[in-house]
Amino acid sequence: MLDDTDNGGVSPADCTLVVPAYNEERRIRSVLEDVSGFGGDLVFVCDGTDSTAAIIDAFAADHPSLSIRCLTYPTRLGKGGGVVAGMEAAATRYVGYMDADGSTALAEMERLFGRLTAMDGAIGSRWVEGSILPVRQGFRRRVESRLFNFMVRALFGLDYRDTQCGAKAFRKDALEEVLPSIQSTGFEFDVELLWRLRQSGCRVEEVPITWENRDESKVATTDAKAMLLGMIRLRFG
Repeated sequence: MLDDTDNGGVSPADCTLVVPAYNEERRIRSVLEDVSGFGGDLVFVCDGTDSTAAIIDAFAADHPSLSIRCLTYPTRLGKGGGVVAGMEAAATRYVGYMDADGSTALAEMERLFGRLTAMDGAIGSRWVEGSILPVRQGFRRRVESRLFNFMVRALFGLDYRDTQCGAKAFRKDALEEVLPSIQSTGFEFDVELLWRLRQSGCRVEEVPITWENRDESKVATTDAKAMLLGMIRLRFG
């Protein structure tokens, strides 16, 4: 849990949680219920064609004590574009983001925010010792994940074991150093963000996380190919 006192911890009031929500009308209500206990700002980014934004707006109207903003866009931003839009809209000292599939509980995000007293960033990892996976991905997805991680290490020299887990938190001043340089708008965004932060000298810690796989992944085979091509273009210009 975050520290509500003034003793040098991370206060909830100093945190913004960004949730990119592309066509998530089937799952967004349960996510809203889960994050309703968050004491900071909630920023949802909607760039789809369904009723996700309307559901969020209705929930915000029914819960006036919560700080909820819903940013809407008429065209697809991509996963990375949505996260960047939410981060740029944040006005707090700490900014994190999580997927809208409910794989990561609010308590895990609060734990990542709490690590920012000593680090510029904290990223959840499913592949380090101490992680808990009550429901794992299928065998094919696990193999793809390990192959992808190998490519990340080979291309960018990043030693993280899990760059794609949708649970990350950063200091806003560190983000401000690198966001203007971000080129990626797709699922490879996470890799570029961590790479840019490493280049700028920021310290980002990989933290074991409790993560529960959800069946309705938005990452298709075509997305995986696009991620690989996007990383190659990014690395070699």
